[in-house]
Formats: sequence, C-alpha cells, structure tokens
Amino acid sequence: MLGKGRIRYGFALVFRREIDHFWRRPFLLFLSTLLPLLLMGLLATVFNEGLATRLSIAVLDLDDSDLSRTIIRTVDATPDTAVAVRVADLAEGRQLILSGKVHGLLFLPRNLERDTLSGRRPEVVFFYNTQTLTPGNLTLRGVSAAVPSVAAGIRLALRTEKGEPVDIAEADLQPIPVQIHPLFNPTLNYAHFLLAALMPSVLQVAIITTMAYSVGLDVDRPHRLRVLRRLGGGLWPALFGKILPYTVLFLFVLGLSDIVLFAVLEAPLRGDRLLLVCGAILFVLACQLIGTLLALILRPTASAISIGALFAAPAFGFMGIGFPRLGMNVFAYYWGQLLPGTWYLMVRVDQTVRGTPFDLSLRPLASLLALTIALAIFVFLRLEKIRARTDRENANRFGREASA
Repeated sequence: MLGKGRIRYGFALVFRREIDHFWRRPFLLFLSTLLPLLLMGLLATVFNEGLATRLSIAVLDLDDSDLSRTIIRTVDATPDTAVAVRVADLAEGRQLILSGKVHGLLFLPRNLERDTLSGRRPEVVFFYNTQTLTPGNLTLRGVSAAVPSVAAGIRLALRTEKGEPVDIAEADLQPIPVQIHPLFNPTLNYAHFLLAALMPSVLQVAIITTMAYSVGLDVDRPHRLRVLRRLGGGLWPALFGKILPYTVLFLFVLGLSDIVLFAVLEAPLRGDRLLLVCGAILFVLACQLIGTLLALILRPTASAISIGALFAAPAFGFMGIGFPRLGMNVFAYYWGQLLPGTWYLMVRVDQTVRGTPFDLSLRPLASLLALTIALAIFVFLRLEKIRARTDRENANRFGREASA
C-alpha cells in the first residue's frame, strides 16, 4: 500500500510539474497547442469554400464564328471555368499557363463552324498543366462538359433539319445513356474530405515533435533522468505523469478542430461517434509513444526532433488520401503502415464521409490498437534498459564511495 501511495504521489507530482512547464516554457505550450490550432485555422480558412469554382482559362479563337462564340459562352457558363483572357497565339497562352495566371487554354481552330456544319470532325483542343492536379482536372471537367454539349446540339439540329424525328435523332446521338452517381462526396467538397484528412496529418507532426522535445528535456542527460525518476517514484509513473497533460491537450486540439469541421463547415458525420472517439485516443497515444521512443533512443534531443519531423512531415503522401496505397511501391506502402495517421484516417473517413458500417471499421481500429500496443512495448523495453543501466551506475557509484 505504501508503494502504491508513493507511485500515485509521484505521478501527481510529475503531472503538476509538467503543467508548470507550460508557463515556464511558453514555447512548449505554443508547440503543443497554439501552433496546431493556428495551422488548422489556416487550413479551414483556405478550404472554407469547399469547392474550387470559376477557375480562369484563356481562349485562342482563330475561327471567330457564331459557333466558336457559342462554345466560349458555354464554357464560361460552367461552374468550373471562367474565360478570363483572349490570346493572340499559342505562345502567349503557354506563357500565361506557366506563370499561373490561367489554368488552361482553349484552342478553337480556323474553319471550325464550316467543318462542323459540313459533317467533318474538327478538333477543339484544351491545354492545361497536369502538375496542378486539382485546378487542371477541374478546368478539364468544365471544358469536357461544355464542348460536347454544344456539338451534340449542332448534330441534333442538322439531323432534324433533314427531316429526322427528334426522338430518333436523340437516341442515335446517345445510344447508351450513362447515369453517374458519386457515392461518398458527390459535391467534391474539399472541406468535407481533404480537410478532414489534413487536420490529423498536421496534428500528427505536432504530437511527435512535441513529445520528442518534451521527453528529451528530461532524458537527454543522466542527472535529469535521475531527477525525473526520483520525483515520480519510478520511471513508469514519471513517464505517465509527464505525457498525460499532453494527451489531454492534443485531444482538446483535435476535438476543437472537429467542432469547426462538423459544426461550422457542416461536414457529414454519418457513422459511429464512439469509433471516432476511440480512434482519436489511440491516434494521439500512438503519436505520443513514437515521439517518446525517439527521445529515449536518440541523443541529443535535437536529433530526436529532426527524425520525428522527417518521419511524420511527409506522411500525408503515404496515408492513401491523395494517392491509393494499393498503387504505391513497397517502401511507401510499409511507411504508411507504420504511421498512426494511416489507420486513424481510415476510421475517420469511414465514419464521416462514407458512413461505413461499424464492423467494417473495426479492422483499421484494431490495427491502430495493435500499433499503439507495439509502441508501448518498445517504450517499456527501452525504459527497462535505461532503468537497469542507471541501477548499475548507482551501485558502482555507491561501491566506490564505500571503498573510499
């Protein structure tokens, strides 16, 4: 009973000491709370509109006919594109795309109307920058929807002028109608999908680097580690008392970002809230354990912070949001397996945008739990090794003092 009371007292002592560190070291509070909130606020502001619309494009019209002007008006009327400028040649349009002033160039060739009305198939060409994936694809979607609709209207008019019934002409122009039903994000709203993934990605970097810095402050020197162990009544209660305040802070930051996402930006929440809460707790703990393990293994603390940032900063590219993980090479795939955010985002997207059944989301949650347990075991083994080493050092020191 005395040992348990000492452990509880030591845990509480280190817990209060760590809270006091927030006021004595403002940078620590900024790194763990204010910086993630600022970054998440910036992301929420950037993606506030949810959907990119009226993206500017340039037009090169060499035909200057009624048909070319109709195509330009139709393209400009789509929600995706806006005709911002007319250019004199392809070189000018290319320069505007490379400079970022426009996202694409619509090229209408000479004799477009004449060739169309005579039954030929003239080419309308759209140039866009494939390196800018989202703006390029959105402008391409707008042009691809507008030009065929104008062409179909012309072909329909030509057929009906020759006496062909309207219903037969329409059936010939579109013999197999295709109905498209986007399942999970039909409006392509980036606030509902991409922002929901970016916020935990930013927090993952903040958690790992903050814990590497915080734990490193107490373990990078032997005398600091002895002080921490003495205060906590052992390494384990001292470590729990040290990381718990950060657990509460990070869960608060994640919860606040979710309030903005679901209440302010009106992102869908179609799944089980309990799964989301469990996933969030495991996600925060796993990230904390990664930062703690790096601080326990690497010296000096700056090395632990650098390796933690290197491990987590590019994580968004390996978590399967921008590019499917099944298409990644072996290195990228297994890097994603080691990231807590990969499994948490599976649970998060399933239970928000997709509304996946409860049982299907248990697998990524179980994987996140297994990762957290594995990291806890590694931290335990490292702490035991440190404890055994410090015990030997203390025994040798006492032996030398006794012999002296």
